Amino acid sequence: MSCPHTSDLTRLSTPRLSQFVHREECTQCFDNQDGPQGVDVCLLCFNGACTGERNHMRIHTQKSGHRFTLNVKRRPKPTSKRNDEEPPAKMSKLAIVEEREEDKYFHTTVVKCWSCDAEHGRDIPEATNDPAIQSLVDQVMRSLSSARQSEVKAWEEELEACEHTLLLQHTNVGAIAASGLAHCNDCELTSNLWLCLTCGSLGCGRQQYGGVTGGNGHGFKHFEETNHPVCVKLGTITPEGDADIYCYSCNDSRLDPSLSDHLAAFGINVKTAQKTEKSMTEMQIEHNLKYDFSLTSEDGKALEPVFGPGLTGLSNLGNSCYMASVLQTVFSLPAFRSRYFSASCTIDHAVQCPELLPADCVECQMRKVADGLVSGRYSHPAHAPPSSQDAVNSPVFQEGLRPSGFKSLVGKGHEEFSTMKQQDSEEFLGHLLTVLRRDIQKYKDREDPTGVFSYAMEQRLQCNVCSKVSYRTDTMDVLSVPVPAVENSKDADGKPLFEPVPLLACIDSVSAPEALEYSCPSCAKSVHALKQTKFATFPDILVVHAKKFQLVNWVPTKLDIPLILPDDDTLSFEAQYLGTGLQPDEVELPNLADAAAVPQFDVAAMAQLEGMGFPTIRCQKALLATGNSDAEAAMEWLFAHMEDPDIDTPIQSDGPSSSAPEPSADQILMLADMGFTSAQAKKALRETSGNVERAVEWLFNHPDDMGEDSDTNSSSASAPAPSSIPGTKHVPAKYRLKAFISHKGPSVHSGHYVAHIFTGDGWVLFNDEKVVKADAESVKDLKKLAYFHNNIIPDSHVHKTILERRPAGTEGETSYKLNLGLFYQSALQYDRCMADFLVKAGVGFSAGVVLSVILFKRRTWPIALSTGFGAGAAYADCDRSFNPARIPGTRIISQLPPSGASKE
Repeated sequence: MSCPHTSDLTRLSTPRLSQFVHREECTQCFDNQDGPQGVDVCLLCFNGACTGERNHMRIHTQKSGHRFTLNVKRRPKPTSKRNDEEPPAKMSKLAIVEEREEDKYFHTTVVKCWSCDAEHGRDIPEATNDPAIQSLVDQVMRSLSSARQSEVKAWEEELEACEHTLLLQHTNVGAIAASGLAHCNDCELTSNLWLCLTCGSLGCGRQQYGGVTGGNGHGFKHFEETNHPVCVKLGTITPEGDADIYCYSCNDSRLDPSLSDHLAAFGINVKTAQKTEKSMTEMQIEHNLKYDFSLTSEDGKALEPVFGPGLTGLSNLGNSCYMASVLQTVFSLPAFRSRYFSASCTIDHAVQCPELLPADCVECQMRKVADGLVSGRYSHPAHAPPSSQDAVNSPVFQEGLRPSGFKSLVGKGHEEFSTMKQQDSEEFLGHLLTVLRRDIQKYKDREDPTGVFSYAMEQRLQCNVCSKVSYRTDTMDVLSVPVPAVENSKDADGKPLFEPVPLLACIDSVSAPEALEYSCPSCAKSVHALKQTKFATFPDILVVHAKKFQLVNWVPTKLDIPLILPDDDTLSFEAQYLGTGLQPDEVELPNLADAAAVPQFDVAAMAQLEGMGFPTIRCQKALLATGNSDAEAAMEWLFAHMEDPDIDTPIQSDGPSSSAPEPSADQILMLADMGFTSAQAKKALRETSGNVERAVEWLFNHPDDMGEDSDTNSSSASAPAPSSIPGTKHVPAKYRLKAFISHKGPSVHSGHYVAHIFTGDGWVLFNDEKVVKADAESVKDLKKLAYFHNNIIPDSHVHKTILERRPAGTEGETSYKLNLGLFYQSALQYDRCMADFLVKAGVGFSAGVVLSVILFKRRTWPIALSTGFGAGAAYADCDRSFNPARIPGTRIISQLPPSGASKE
């Protein structure tokens, strides 16, 4: 009996080019097209859903009213076996060929009508006899799948040109003979060859971490000898003018807009070029996908794969190990399991979900990941048969789930997490918590699992002159601790070895008293104050973030500093770690927000500025923007803001909280991008009547003011401040190690992350899709490197470098030194510190001018070259790091803890 609804199919539209077609996998579970039931694709909205045990397509059709689907099943094609002695197929040319899915798989499809069978859908194979319906099916199958479309979008890497590629000058031109491009000039290597675009010298590349490529570093040696910075990798040049370009001065990959012309100077025609080698990105991804991360025990035996509920691996989507390690860790926690892994709640949400497509719903995707990781339904050995005798004797791991839909949704709109680049696991944890908290606002009746990480830190500030105190409480998610780097020796390869550091000592350093300069509202002058930070409350799950990165050649580099945990993996916090709040014998400093609405200006500074001829209103605004005490700083501000349209607008007599307009989201985001929190940005904008430039100045002069509002777009270390302080004050607070995330590799932008999680049967290693029983000795060593305590997580970026500069024309011992405590998350603090150093060191420009150029250069750096700074004074590299070593007269003299600029 034919379907009576077939005529309705002809009125359906084909998918748009930009539309996601979810034909690979169900959007609410990990059942996919390779399973026995395949995947049904809705022919109206192109949602993909299963029809098996969970039958998510039935829920979709009942909720949406969409009645037609296309069932898609995929089966592998048989591979032709070749005798071991048989030579491989002859290659007609050396080139990299992309494998196509249709070369590896058969696809079978059938149209289904859910009006005829509302439970499972009824197959109507005769529907494709109609050419219009067959065309619709063909378009669905030809469209990029949702996973592939997200991947393509994410791989749009933003390479930029730098001053070295734009201003490249040849010192030697002329065609290079073919023999001159055959191998490295200094050795016999014939691959991984880099051509200097200045003189045409050919040198081999550096040996990549983990042995990805062979190389003796002769290309870099040539740069050290000649200072020729830009080179191109032979074998990666394409007729379109693309190639791997590297700048040794910037120490990063770059774009050369004039590559064709630069190569033509050496007789190389890009139009006839053929790509014959993998790019650096391709090799890095391939290396990360194959990275084993010690899958053998101390005695060399392969670690045993494990399977079952809570033991499901995640496939590496390409640099996605940072995400996999975090997901495995959070879904090992009872709070996340009870919130997202509940069969009845999941069905209720699927029916009531406010989003038409589950792929657009954070709640749906979290429940999908929870089901995949916790249920055990997908935790089984891979079905693919071994291809060789060696593989027969090797452990069989899982195929692993591919959380591409989750990654696409959670990273959507984010500058970093929407890409396929390697990221920091701690930063992703913070981003994930922010996304979840924002989404949970839709479901007031459901529990917030992110609360298990939340606690509060109390900051006590005491003026050394009047002895009055102030207290501030900040809500946090992650305890970031500095790890001191004390080198004690070098290994056989010259790599530095560091003294082990007790983790508790790192935590103690956070609560150590700190002296600082402070503008006391009671003394009405700049004084010295003592600041100390302690726990106001303790969280259920304590996440400790060990900051073990340092700036080496202006690149964030990880230091292998061993961290020592107590023997029983337990941390205990006694009463001395807990803040006390305002005590009866203490006098609280006045709150500036409660002061009179009309500001009181420094009389001497006002007189000095007015004596120079500046109008009163401008003097007042300058003092407000620079701390209301320093006439010189106010004068610099005036010179930098003479053209402000509101420079002569009277100051509102009402307090900023009542008169200033509510800061816009764009203004807050602009300041947040500079490294400030949303709370700081809001307060600064209110204090300056919404003027962004004045708000930046205000933030510079109030570095210790954390703002008054809850930060709804918090970073990984800060959570939105709820109505009551989260956590508990119970002491002693004891935590046992539940999980830890380890990173192996030299940089935050490369390497590999894995997670170790303690289960009832011991430690389990989650290395992408490989889930194995962890070797006891390896666990012991890895715990010295990284951490979730129950609870401890790792790896961020603190760079400490001391610089010295002798101003031009000075003699003797006069010099200025600067200790840079560069926090990678806050480039603005670094910019301000650097600008101050440049001014004091005699660079010849005011701090305002230097800072403006640095900030401006971050956005449009080529224009900044026209200011005359260029490779001289205030030049910030395109990778957001400013290289002061290129300032004439500046040198790096040592690695020390951060302080400030000082004259010697």
